[in-house]
Amino acid sequence: MSGSGAPPPPPPPGLLVSGPARPHRVTTRGLSWRRMLVVFIKELQQMLRDRLTFAMAVGVPVLQLVLFGYAINTDAKSLPTALVSAEAGPLSRSLATALQNTGYFRITHQLNSEAEGDALIDRGEVQFMIVIPGDFERRLVRGERPALLVAVDATDPSASGNAIAALSAVATQALDRDLIGPLRSLRAGPPPFEVRLHRRYNPEGLSRYNIVPGLIGTILTMTMVMLTSLAMTRERERGTMENLLATPVTPAEVMIGKIAPYVLIGYVQLGVILGAAWLLFEVPMVGSMGLLMAMIGVFIVANLSVGFTFSTLATNQLQAMQMTFFFFLPSMLLSGFMFPFRAMPEWAQHVGELLPLTHFLRIVRGILLKGNTAAQVLPELWPMLAFLAVAGIVALARYRRTLD
Repeated sequence: MSGSGAPPPPPPPGLLVSGPARPHRVTTRGLSWRRMLVVFIKELQQMLRDRLTFAMAVGVPVLQLVLFGYAINTDAKSLPTALVSAEAGPLSRSLATALQNTGYFRITHQLNSEAEGDALIDRGEVQFMIVIPGDFERRLVRGERPALLVAVDATDPSASGNAIAALSAVATQALDRDLIGPLRSLRAGPPPFEVRLHRRYNPEGLSRYNIVPGLIGTILTMTMVMLTSLAMTRERERGTMENLLATPVTPAEVMIGKIAPYVLIGYVQLGVILGAAWLLFEVPMVGSMGLLMAMIGVFIVANLSVGFTFSTLATNQLQAMQMTFFFFLPSMLLSGFMFPFRAMPEWAQHVGELLPLTHFLRIVRGILLKGNTAAQVLPELWPMLAFLAVAGIVALARYRRTLD
């Protein structure tokens, strides 16, 4: 019998005794190229399985290269111009030809009154209106330096800046071939006529008059599409989509219910931007606010429909974000927000005409800066309504009642 302080007897030979478990440690010596290769193959296979993410990773750089390389141009030429000429003498014809030879002016309308030209500028159909007075040639021959009146739509100063600069060269060189013989003395002094420029809607040529209203459209495009596209994919990732699919809610009801809260958010953003435009940037607001609110409502719903469509295509929130960027990039670059719309090649303009932001920018700038009415913005409204209808039909067609 052992005492209380004596050690326990040793175990019999061959008997295994279990002791406390010890943590198993995996020891590695340096980097293993074999292990890294296994991880590399695993990640590569995972990336190739996610075809949409892989396509976005390749497609976004290609899209940027195409847009910046071929579509983006800051030197707007062949700007539509209305010519109002009260006489058709040789000097007036030479002047009109010289304007077109600069490459910046493309005479699309021959008018008889300034009122017709003003209406075209209000609707945005022409960028310039050139007015040759009735006594232009008579006063020019007398050496009185008559005035050539030029009105320009200055809501986008960058679109007309180079064309305005070209007017100085027209004044000094346009009539050189006509001022011969007794009129040669008119070539020695100052230009034989004076160019009087009238910048409509933006007399000082301030860029913020163009940028701040455009921010309404770009901010709403980015946030509305992104928030809606994440709404459905978030439920799918969290598993709450099963509860929604178990209810008797129809696809149209789901779509309207998902879109409605973000319409309110869009109007909150609108209030913030308009408040800053009025208080901080002093942007003029000469049009109807009620008409502007109605047009913005159509634009918000159109973008929310795009976001809902993306949510039916994406399987996770990352894919939804990628598709949002893929839509937002051409909208921002081809709509006329960052670069002059008329400076882009014809194919890029056709693509831009399909985007709702292009038409909304014309609407918001027309209402705020020009005071356009409902009849004047109607040509830009129906393309947004058509886009909304197509996006809504696609979203409803893509909506699935089951998770498979």
